[in-house]
Amino acid sequence: MRRFFGSVRSRAALGATAVVALALVGAGIAVLMVLQGNLDGQVSLRAEVEAREVAGRIASGVAYDRLDLPDADENPVQVLDERGRPVAVSEGLNAVNGTAAGSGAAGGGENRGKGGRPEDRAEDREGREDEDADERADPGEAAGDLQDGEDGEDGEDSEDSEYSDPEPGKSSDEAHISSSTATVEGESGDYRFASVEATTPSGTTFTVRAGSPLAPEEEAVGVVRNAMLLGLPLLLLVVAGVTWLVTRRALRPVEGIRGEMAAITSSTDLSRRVPEPDARDEIARLARTTNETLAALEAAVERQRRFVADASHELRSPIASLRTQLEVGVAHPELLDVGGAVADTVRLQQLAADLLLLARLDAGEGPKQGSRVELAAMVRKELGQRHHDRVPVATGLSGPPLEVAGSRGQLARVLGNLVDNAQRHAAGEVRVTLRSEDGWAVLEVTDDGAGVPPAERERIFERFVRLDDARSRDDGGAGLGLAIARDVVERHGGTLTVGDAPAGGAAFVLRLPASRPASRAFRPASRSAGTAEAAGTSEAAGTAETAGTAESAEAAGTAEAAGEAETAPAVGRRGS
Repeated sequence: MRRFFGSVRSRAALGATAVVALALVGAGIAVLMVLQGNLDGQVSLRAEVEAREVAGRIASGVAYDRLDLPDADENPVQVLDERGRPVAVSEGLNAVNGTAAGSGAAGGGENRGKGGRPEDRAEDREGREDEDADERADPGEAAGDLQDGEDGEDGEDSEDSEYSDPEPGKSSDEAHISSSTATVEGESGDYRFASVEATTPSGTTFTVRAGSPLAPEEEAVGVVRNAMLLGLPLLLLVVAGVTWLVTRRALRPVEGIRGEMAAITSSTDLSRRVPEPDARDEIARLARTTNETLAALEAAVERQRRFVADASHELRSPIASLRTQLEVGVAHPELLDVGGAVADTVRLQQLAADLLLLARLDAGEGPKQGSRVELAAMVRKELGQRHHDRVPVATGLSGPPLEVAGSRGQLARVLGNLVDNAQRHAAGEVRVTLRSEDGWAVLEVTDDGAGVPPAERERIFERFVRLDDARSRDDGGAGLGLAIARDVVERHGGTLTVGDAPAGGAAFVLRLPASRPASRAFRPASRSAGTAEAAGTSEAAGTAETAGTAESAEAAGTAEAAGEAETAPAVGRRGS
């Protein structure tokens, strides 16, 4: 049972069926109520029309014993005198509410209107004449009754006036509707009766009660109710089945996506893709998004595999060289190349530090929130620490001081990698400039070397990529410097591109969102790195470290300290 209701199709079918059931039950009850109300109105209207028709004939002067009353099977009619005694009834009407329809106070028999016996009608008239004579013989009693009526309260007078008899020759405008049980030809049933008063031209008032059977109404309502009770379950079954089929058809692509994803997971073949439906609905968008995710995952895994392979290849050569030198030193100590062993060790340390930094960047490490760096001061400090560059570095720091949000160590690492790359390719000039441009801090490193071919200007930022003229591991680095620089810059919300320098070499342009400090003294500077300013020299002297110490700091995992320390020595590192 839990498995059944755990299906989306089952829940959708059950929910749709429940909603439709509630709607149909409510609508059915409303329809039955409206139908019953309309039928009640029609029954009451038929009874009132029949009562007014008979009352109109009485008001026009037709004697009650000469009335042509309708058959009791259709509309039973009963005519009552002023004392409430029936004086005429329809043929076949036996009783109303258990009281004989033709019984009278004076021992009268049944009066059947025009169809009654003459002797019965004569006896009835004689009885009525005797009663009128008794009323005339006792005028005091009538006067007393009138006096009592006059002494009554105002409320009673007004109530009597509301139900006063109609004028001679007219019938009452209002009809009293009531429900009663009548016996017609020995069979009892429910009827709706309408009572209308009529006064003869001579002043005698009669009450006409005409009924209409409720059985046809009850039968019609019962038929409709039974039809609903029979049709509602069938309709709910149809709704449940259609919902099940439609939901199953709609979710069929989802099952295909799930099955393909399960197959991809078990086979670890990320080149496979889930089927995409032709429809432009949510499931099609889900399939496209899933395929995009698989493509990104495949690219990431492939990049990781290539990274591991390239890293292993890069590490193999220095390790093999270092092992060879140590083995020679063990066999022939006098032939041990200590300097070469140290250089290979430093290279291994630098490569390990680069790989560690790339791993951190891939893991999502970014600059700390709230940290800010003044670029001009950072450039002066980092260039002031470079004492063994092949080509002097000229600076052009124009405009007011610029601050950017980010990590000082990581941005210094970017500057160091760009300057290292320029040093390796420059013929005789390397220049670092800083300016503000439309809310951006623009740091540009240019050289006068051969430049970068347009077709290679994006590929050089890939990991372990070295151009043909830089494949020698003795002259170039591992091909990670520019890749690290671009990753760091993108983590800071900036861009790093390469173009043509005015001197004909390469121009690496770094753009970062800038904000000006509130107030700070500005000192323009333009000097070579070989003639570092006193402040830079003092800072460099105060933080002087060897290459091995700096790289050890980074390998130990101190991100900020490693970033700053690595920019000072450039021994053996070259960008792509």
